[in-house]
Amino acid sequence: MDFWYKVCCCCCHREEELEKNPLIIGDTLQYINKLQKRRRSEAVNLWSEPADSTHMERDDDHELYTLLQKRSKMHRGSEGYRRLSFDISAHRQIRRKVKDRWKQVLEALGFKAEADGLLAITSSTSYESLRNPQEARRLHNALAEQTTIFDRHRGGPPERYLFVLDRLLLLDVGEDFLSAARHFYPVEEEGEGGSSGNEGFSSPDPVLVKLNNDAQEEEEEEEDDEYEVDEAD
Repeated sequence: MDFWYKVCCCCCHREEELEKNPLIIGDTLQYINKLQKRRRSEAVNLWSEPADSTHMERDDDHELYTLLQKRSKMHRGSEGYRRLSFDISAHRQIRRKVKDRWKQVLEALGFKAEADGLLAITSSTSYESLRNPQEARRLHNALAEQTTIFDRHRGGPPERYLFVLDRLLLLDVGEDFLSAARHFYPVEEEGEGGSSGNEGFSSPDPVLVKLNNDAQEEEEEEEDDEYEVDEAD
């Protein structure tokens, strides 16, 4: 009886200490909150080189990162803030357009439920994790040369899709994806609805990039999902 009494007393005493000194719990919650904001920010910005925590290796990432830094130092709602928000929105929508093209091809291949997961690339993804790096690179280059799925992305095709291709290779559908991308986004027939000689695919809906007066409202909705760029990575 004395033993269980001591155990219960120790447990109660420990709970009282945690209640009186919630620093550990507070630090943990702060870390989790920061991690969630980081993931949402990565999903919004769609960094072309996700493994680069400085966002300096590629010109397109550097330009977007610089815009975010400038905006973070401006008063929200000011003219300069709104102007930068429009520029940031333009950068992000170009990246979304590329992601939407990839998603539509994946859905055409039967990966409608898995598309978002296959396209989810974060800063924790490393080149060391690639299982088929050479084959993924070959497909990556082929997509850039033989299709317009990257939409002539500034600075070359985003590296983030190299990791997506590696996943597709593990599923044994790498070549199928390349074939479908040639069908939907052929180089010689860009803008003509992607009608090539391939059979067996239904054409995806057109991907639209809208830059209008709603850009500012869209940006303000997304700002709650961003962490401060000065604390990034």
